[in-house]
Amino acid sequence: MVERKCIGCGQIKDSKELIKITKENSHGDIVINHSNKIFGRSVYLCYNKSCIESAFKKNKISKILKASVPEDLKGKLVNEF
Repeated sequence: MVERKCIGCGQIKDSKELIKITKENSHGDIVINHSNKIFGRSVYLCYNKSCIESAFKKNKISKILKASVPEDLKGKLVNEF
């Protein structure tokens, strides 16, 4: 069991219970990493709207990934989960 910390609420959970967002090493693109087969810097979020909102409000994702986050990423996360 691999545990990771949600950047929205700070809870530590099993990585399978969290959304993984990765900045790809090869392209620098920021993607929702469903398969865990993409390598690069990653952040984790719980599957709830409040954690997603919190991560975007304080710009935590772009700070941790050291890259600008695409505008449509928040919409994708909220709609998908």
